[in-house]
Amino acid sequence: MSKFNIDNDAIRQLAELLDETNLTEIEVATGDNRIRVARQGTMVAAAPAAAPVAAVAAAAPAAPADASSHPGAVKSPMVGVVYFSPEPGAAPFISPGSSVSEGQTIMLIEAMKTFNPIRAHKSGKISQIIAIDGHPVEYDEMLVIIE
Repeated sequence: MSKFNIDNDAIRQLAELLDETNLTEIEVATGDNRIRVARQGTMVAAAPAAAPVAAVAAAAPAAPADASSHPGAVKSPMVGVVYFSPEPGAAPFISPGSSVSEGQTIMLIEAMKTFNPIRAHKSGKISQIIAIDGHPVEYDEMLVIIE
């Protein structure tokens, strides 16, 4: 049986990366060693690829003030990467304060190499853009607020 050393610094760096990117899980493998950090399960595990060896409990970060109940909240219908323009270097679909019409494309979410248009569910002005262009989003995550 091989001995497995837990790299606490790597676990901390991966946990910080989860916070920075709002991902719920990240995994890194090097040789026979694998480190997986997950937010929703509130468990950080480090294990060889063949069998789990150690687990360290991690507290989930406190959720920010939730505006998801706002009637103009636009939430992600899928997991993917959000883009605010149709292609690199192009003008963005929206910006804070811009007016949108119901059904208008306000962003794209790339999932499995497919760009899915996200449309405004009502007409109004963009009061807040919460998602970050080029960053991953989770299902039901807040993207923008339309007033």
